[in-house]
Amino acid sequence: MTAVLVVAGAVLALDQGTKYLILGRLAPGAPVPIVDDLVNLTLVRNPGLAFGVLAGVPVGWRWLVAVLSVAALAVLGRLALRMLPASGWLGQLSLGLIFGGAVGNLIDRARWGAVVDFIDVYWRTYHWPAFNVADSSISVGVALLALQLCASDRQRG
Repeated sequence: MTAVLVVAGAVLALDQGTKYLILGRLAPGAPVPIVDDLVNLTLVRNPGLAFGVLAGVPVGWRWLVAVLSVAALAVLGRLALRMLPASGWLGQLSLGLIFGGAVGNLIDRARWGAVVDFIDVYWRTYHWPAFNVADSSISVGVALLALQLCASDRQRG
């Protein structure tokens, strides 16, 4: 459990630190090119879920997004408690990444009513929805967790 908390704490610190820097230096919607024709830093406030899912729901329904976020965190906590004893380092790393990212975005939602996103990846006119360190951490954590679960299934036969 200690490894999960260390990873989650590191992700949370990196996530909140980058958001603090972005909020202090960028104007909303004004892109700053990082890699020409590929990556910008662009401050966006996302009231929806990861990658802008449900961002267009009316303000009165945004409580649903907050409830879904807390419920997902509760499910993750339960999964972590059940899985940790047999998860090995990969499982612990994945849970730490997911948990740290989820808490980082939950802090944003509680503080500002929306998540601070700022990484804008694009190709020509196609832009992937803006995201942040927490979103990246959750995505990598889910991929590693799937890998861990597949490896566990193979070992069992």
